[in-house]
Amino acid sequence: MGIVTLKRDIAAVRESCRIVRKVLAELAQFIQPGVTTAEINALGRDIIRAEGAVPSFLNYNGYPAAVCVSINREVVHGIPSADRVMKDGDIVGIDVGAYKNGYHGDAADTIMVGSVSPEARRLVEVTYEARNLGIAAAVQGNSVGDIGHAVQSYVEANGFSVVHQLVGHGIGKKLHEKPQVPNYGKAGKGMKLSNGLLLAIEPMVNAGAAKVRFLKDGWTVVTDDGSLSAHAENTIMVNGSDPEILTA
Repeated sequence: MGIVTLKRDIAAVRESCRIVRKVLAELAQFIQPGVTTAEINALGRDIIRAEGAVPSFLNYNGYPAAVCVSINREVVHGIPSADRVMKDGDIVGIDVGAYKNGYHGDAADTIMVGSVSPEARRLVEVTYEARNLGIAAAVQGNSVGDIGHAVQSYVEANGFSVVHQLVGHGIGKKLHEKPQVPNYGKAGKGMKLSNGLLLAIEPMVNAGAAKVRFLKDGWTVVTDDGSLSAHAENTIMVNGSDPEILTA
């Protein structure tokens, strides 16, 4: 479980998370129609390395890239390729991790490419707000279930569904640590949150049904019904009643 209390450890986490946000910001400016997912991965990888960090995802359990790039019906863990080209109207989930000074940072954004449909725009907006509400529930004394309940309630009230088969997670010296942080649940249930706890809160929201499946590559997760999906993630630190968004 990733809990940080020493100033040097908190500073190290903040540095890794700063790098992650820098990558996401630069990729958001870079992505446009005609760009390949391989080019997105290469730029993200190069920025991480230029900052003196290591890409958290590269070779993690065999994943072959530094940046996960997931388009439209792809929920998460899309593998970059020179054959995948961004098109006007796409939505693309960009998931980035960086490791430096002993700690990981992890965050994801969904980028709208060119002119997207009203449904796609609303899906992305609801996903970001669900993430924000989940983070707002990550206060000392609350539980993991309060985070999931906040996310699920908002998403379903807007007519979308949250993925149940994939969850958020603790983070720290390891990329994935306890506890699991589902995007669904009952308020007051699960592990209590304490100060210094590091969490990656990451709603994955489908325009259609919640069910997802893996493609034959063993990594890419897609909506089972072919509907659009969006993903938004921040690494946060529980800090009394005011969670610190480390990848803000």
